[in-house]
Amino acid sequence: MIGIVAVSHSRPLAEAAVDLALRMGGDDPPTVRVAAGGPDGDLGTDATAIAAALDEADSGDGVLVLMDLGSALLSAEMALEFAATPDRVVLSPAPFVEGLVSAVVTAAGGATLAQVAAEVAGAAEAKRRQLGDASEDVPAPAPTLPSGELSFETTVINPSGLHARPAATFVKAASRFDADVQIAEVGGETPPVSARSLLALMALGIRQGTKVRVTASGPQAQDALNELRGLIDEGFGEV
Repeated sequence: MIGIVAVSHSRPLAEAAVDLALRMGGDDPPTVRVAAGGPDGDLGTDATAIAAALDEADSGDGVLVLMDLGSALLSAEMALEFAATPDRVVLSPAPFVEGLVSAVVTAAGGATLAQVAAEVAGAAEAKRRQLGDASEDVPAPAPTLPSGELSFETTVINPSGLHARPAATFVKAASRFDADVQIAEVGGETPPVSARSLLALMALGIRQGTKVRVTASGPQAQDALNELRGLIDEGFGEV
């Protein structure tokens, strides 16, 4: 599993954001290290501390770095000169909080460094869609499933719909199966999206009372649908 490093000018900010992300990462989240604050404990960033965090977080599958402000990027770039394996490090341009949450959930599902980096690249899209200012290409809809797919339709009943925590639970459940799973709003204008993408799922803006269609293909398609329907119909434990 990949590692993640959170680089921030403020340690309390970084620790709070990491805590939020880990709460959504489930029982087996990736290793996350915090490199925050200057050498004297004040606001700032420290390239040496970032390099140490990179080495601690790297188990061999690589490390994704999330940064909060511009100078944090400069410090992270400098840290690559001191890190043991800089070729296994990706500096992400994603928003700090949204990127951390998405990275932890996606990595917990077994995604590679390249897959996690690609997923978090659109970390601001869910918020833009909810505000009616979404781009046309992020996140990209999932590819069309082959004929013979299995599916079900049901209504989301939990009060807040597929907000962050239920969406993360849904993504982690879908990621456990050898199946290509998609979800869409019945009668909605947005094409189906991959159930493995937290950002794409949240961008749908599914609320209480929304009817959704979940489709799957692959060796474990029916098992995946059974578990996912159970989560939705039980209100993700919120009802």
